[in-house]
Amino acid sequence: MKLSKWALLSVSALALSACKHKDASSEVERRTVFFDKSGMDTSVKPGDDFALYASGTWFKKTKIPASENGWGSFYILSDDNIKQVHSILEDVSSKNNDAGSLEQKVGDLYKSGMDTLTLEKLGYDPIRPLLAKISALKDYKELVKYAADGFKTGDGLLFGFYVSPDDRISTKNVAHFDQTGLSLPDKDYYTKTDSATVKIRAAFVKYIAQLFAFTGIDAATAAKKANGILKLESEIANSHLAPVELRDPVKNYHKLTVAALQKQIPDIDLKDAFDRMELKTDTVLVGQPGYYIALDNLLKSEPIDVWKDKATFALLDNASGSLSKKFRDASFDFYSKTLYGQKEQKERWKTMSYTVDGSLGELLGQLYVAKYFPPDAKTRMLELVNNLQNVYKDRIEKLEWMSPETKKQAQAKLAAFTKKIGYPDKWKSYDDVVIAKDSFYKNEESVSIHNYKRSIAKVNQPVDRSEWGMTPPTVNAYYNPTFNEVVFPAGILQFPFFDKDADDAINYGAIGAVIGHEMTHGFDDQGRQYDKDGNLKDWWTKDDADKFKKRVQVMIDQYNQYTLLGLHVNGSLTQGENLADIGGLTIAYQAFKNTPEGKSDTKIDGFTPDQRFFLSFAQVWRVKTSDETMRVRLNTDPHSPEVFRVDGPVSNLEAFYKAFNIKPGDKMYRAEKDRVKVW
Repeated sequence: MKLSKWALLSVSALALSACKHKDASSEVERRTVFFDKSGMDTSVKPGDDFALYASGTWFKKTKIPASENGWGSFYILSDDNIKQVHSILEDVSSKNNDAGSLEQKVGDLYKSGMDTLTLEKLGYDPIRPLLAKISALKDYKELVKYAADGFKTGDGLLFGFYVSPDDRISTKNVAHFDQTGLSLPDKDYYTKTDSATVKIRAAFVKYIAQLFAFTGIDAATAAKKANGILKLESEIANSHLAPVELRDPVKNYHKLTVAALQKQIPDIDLKDAFDRMELKTDTVLVGQPGYYIALDNLLKSEPIDVWKDKATFALLDNASGSLSKKFRDASFDFYSKTLYGQKEQKERWKTMSYTVDGSLGELLGQLYVAKYFPPDAKTRMLELVNNLQNVYKDRIEKLEWMSPETKKQAQAKLAAFTKKIGYPDKWKSYDDVVIAKDSFYKNEESVSIHNYKRSIAKVNQPVDRSEWGMTPPTVNAYYNPTFNEVVFPAGILQFPFFDKDADDAINYGAIGAVIGHEMTHGFDDQGRQYDKDGNLKDWWTKDDADKFKKRVQVMIDQYNQYTLLGLHVNGSLTQGENLADIGGLTIAYQAFKNTPEGKSDTKIDGFTPDQRFFLSFAQVWRVKTSDETMRVRLNTDPHSPEVFRVDGPVSNLEAFYKAFNIKPGDKMYRAEKDRVKVW
């Protein structure tokens, strides 16, 4: 499965301060305050900038830690979760565990990565054999063979290959091939002439040259190689579709026989490449054929030495985190520091805790949920999901712009949602993964070999819909269109998003809006094109589809007006997430109004239930982000900056206007005809 096609909540927001006391019977710390009044800036009118009204003082006082590129609820909760993961790893890695056991594998993977003395001693020895193979390549045909061979160990090149459901036959896994080959965030980074992008390209060339120099190449030659790689990647970028173009699932679906694809790219021997990849299939899905046609030409037109340099850089770049300190430092300086504005590296134990979660997530996840995820949280969460699903059903039924025919299909899709909460019912097996205490690179390679074997075995086989795309400690959520599922890992089901002891205004404004967000992804510009079974199939009447697009255009126009750092939000790129934010908040509010608190007028912390609902929503999305990270996001991220994820949605809800007495003349006021009204 490819995560990129799934609609995610995204990683950004913040944590709220709260008073706690210990429950005498359990000695467990329990919150007694769920809303951070001290973070507000009441000198700002809620109708002028609600995000600042709700969190302005927090923004003024909060500094982004040097080891982060932003700070806020996702960051803080992720940081808390990784500390819990760390405590588990420290415990299991200190014991003599049975060989091959869950504890042995996660513990020894962690220990091998923490052994920086051995990493330093080895330098780049682990990849010397592969560097020698690249050096020996004589022409582009040998390069293709090398590129195909590499997939089995996680070092594949040239092909953007993965296995996931056929978008039009969601019960069957197929081989997918997408565009690839770029090191920078997207194609525009190779052509834009603004000072920030020019600086990034210069740093990119410097980084490439550094890696070559670390292998003994002299400075002048390393610089020449680096510039050659930038030129080659710039040519590749010309063939890429832009992020907005990648949003259309129909235009990015091309089912081809291998023979038909071979005719389009005659100079790439697909039979030999697929044999080396152990890929047995007569049919493939190609997302962006233009890339492969361009690749076929570039392999012949560009010197083999430049292609070999690119392959060498790719190997050094991909392996940098598993090599000695100078490689890790160089990678950090370019990617984390230059691209995303992170000033210092994370502590090694944090890096390794995240690495174990990413590599052996469903082994580590079993230990995590056993210790940190109480069963009653899952029960309460399912109740909230069901409540919002019922509200969504009611809202679809009452839509005045949609025909009965399309409503029937929408209701069927909503009813068919699979709801995954906390952790998988069936854990993945890692029986063939071999982990040793003293060989971090080989350990990571063993995981890559396992992942590839598992993936390639799925080709043309039935889809297992019990699989998860995130690990239990992850602070995020997603909707997967081909599974027609909403998924909420255990990691996000904590304060400030969710607390079983919080009042309904807090929970519905926070996790309720998250639930509604993911549900709405099933009906956004991409999700609406998939039916109840997860198939890419048009179930809309033409008239209803036209009405949907017209209503969404109002939203696109709204978000196009927002600016940050001198850059405009791309309303077309962010339309799916913006629609999910607006729809999610709308659904959550209606569900909240069905609760006793929602029906009352009793104030808490001096705020009415409705005010408390909207403030909970706003404070969940308060976040500070480095300018560097925000520039990348504005160029490539389908999520709007958090301030607009607050002000954008609330400015479209009549209930918000009533709750805070918003009037014409207030900066956020939108006339009734200009408000987004879709779901």
